[in-house]
Formats: sequence, structure tokens, C-alpha cells
Amino acid sequence: MRILGLDYGDKTIGVALSDELGWTAQGLEVIRRKNEHQDFDLGRLQELVAEYGVEEIVVGLPKNMNGTIGPRAEKCMEFAEEIRQILQVPVRLWDERLTTVSAQRTLLEADVSRKKRKLVVDKIAAAFILQNYLDSK
Repeated sequence: MRILGLDYGDKTIGVALSDELGWTAQGLEVIRRKNEHQDFDLGRLQELVAEYGVEEIVVGLPKNMNGTIGPRAEKCMEFAEEIRQILQVPVRLWDERLTTVSAQRTLLEADVSRKKRKLVVDKIAAAFILQNYLDSK
């Protein structure tokens, strides 16, 4: 059973995929959003779900540090509901606090250039979200 992990942001959506056994997460790609008001075409997510036989999707939920839900988290919840209805796949929300910070730190430790970090940080954050979810199961 493959699970897709998503790090939903204002400009990009990081995508990660689990292995077939659901043990490990790997960063897959970054989907660019058109703009904040006109979202991207869900077609790419539909393609990924079909291509990899995805049976579940995990969307990072950026809670505030005190555990409350803010405006950014509300947007992620709306996005999760939208893809649940359109893709007809179970969608789970997963606390993503500090995943982007962890992804940035990992890339810095690996001595990845600033330019390359900017290109991959979202898919690494998606992999962290998905891996944390897999580890909890």
C-alpha cells in the first residue's frame, strides 16, 4: 500500500511517496502552484495516485506551536477536503510543526547550495511529514 505525503504551501506543494510496504518515505517532486487564488490543476496528483497505486494521502497540518489551528492550517484543511472529494482517496491530516525547519537543517548539514535547497526543501519536508506518519503506525 503506497501513501502520498504532501507539504502544502502558498507557492509549491512538496510531494513524497512511501515504499510499497509503507516503511519509508522518499521525496518525489515539487508541484508549483499557479498563484494563491487560482490553485494548481489537481491532474498531477491524479496522475501520481494512478501511477503509484496510492491508497492514502497525508497532508501536513501546520499547527501553531501551542497546538492551535491558525489561518495557514485552515487552508491546509480546505485543501485536504478538496482532494478527498476529487481523488476519492482517504486523506489524513498530520501535524507538521517544524518539518520545514528540519528539512532546511538537513540540507544545510549536507552542504547543499542555497539555490538547490530552494528547489528541494518542500519535497524533503513532505518526506519528513510522511515518514513521521509512517513511524506512528
